[in-house]
Amino acid sequence: MKVANESPGPRVYEMKVVLDGSTPAIWRRIRVASNVSLARLHRILQATMGWGGYHRHLFVVRGRYYGRPDPEGEVYDERQFTLGQVVRRAGDRFTYEYDLGDGWIHEVLVERILPPEPGPHTPVCVAGERACPPEDVGGLYGYYEFLDALQNAVFPGHERALEWIGGSFDPDAFDLETVNRRLRQLARRRHKVRTP
Repeated sequence: MKVANESPGPRVYEMKVVLDGSTPAIWRRIRVASNVSLARLHRILQATMGWGGYHRHLFVVRGRYYGRPDPEGEVYDERQFTLGQVVRRAGDRFTYEYDLGDGWIHEVLVERILPPEPGPHTPVCVAGERACPPEDVGGLYGYYEFLDALQNAVFPGHERALEWIGGSFDPDAFDLETVNRRLRQLARRRHKVRTP
């Protein structure tokens, strides 16, 4: 029997995701259902930030590591845990690291926990600033070196940086509609997989 004031469905976590050490900050604000697995949250964060998903990743929540399980048992299987199981309160923080070589560390803050929404309205990005750094640029140090080379024609490596990125790159660009289109495509792919 359902309690009268209990809301059906998963709660919605509004979270701010900041690329640690980025100045000015590269960030996104997203809304995600509390019942998504951490494996799915990884794919959502990839689509939200603009990464390609080519590299390993980890979640670190209160000193526990979640990701692809390892033989030593030090990393918990991210497929077995939901966001709502590992993070329970507004104000909680955790870390998402993508590309363990380049070390893209994202600080994630749960800003608000909202009541369930009718219909499939999550995940969604509601705000953000600045472009995601390119894959394999060498972490933040490599990224800022790349931007220096790209923006200064007399900088050593300027032509090579232009060629590598395909001609242009705007570090201040952020397109909310493009991010949400990627999130909708991700949701559609998930729905197709579940349909018999």
